[in-house]
Amino acid sequence: MQSLSLAVTLLVLVLAVVVTGQQQKYTDKFDNINVDQVLGNDRILSNYLKCLLDKGPCTQEGRELKRLLPDALKTSCEKCSEKQRTSSRKVINHLETKKPAEWKKLLDKYDPEGIYKSKVEKLGRGA
Repeated sequence: MQSLSLAVTLLVLVLAVVVTGQQQKYTDKFDNINVDQVLGNDRILSNYLKCLLDKGPCTQEGRELKRLLPDALKTSCEKCSEKQRTSSRKVINHLETKKPAEWKKLLDKYDPEGIYKSKVEKLGRGA
C-alpha cells in the first residue's frame, strides 16, 4: 500500500500537475517522496503508465493526473519548485532510457503535434 501511495505521489509530483487555489507554484505537498524508490518499482510505475495511456484502470489520483497532464507539459514545469524540477529530471531520464517505448507513447498521446517535446526533453537533461 505504501508503494502504491509513493507511485501516485511521484506521478503527481513529477508532472507537477496539482495546483492549489490561485497559487503561482504547484503544491510542495509531495516534495519528500523518494523518487528513486518509486522508479525502482517497475510494477507500480507500469500501472500508472497504463492508466495514463488508457490501457488500464486508474485510481482517483491517476484520473486527476490525466486531466492535468497537458497543462504540465505546456508549461514545461514553470510552476515547479527546484525540488520538483530535480525529481522531474530523474523521471524523464528514467523513462527515456529505461522505458523509451512508454515515453514515446506518453508524448504521442499528450503532445501529438510535438509542440512541447523539445522543452520536456530539455527539462530531462537539466537545461
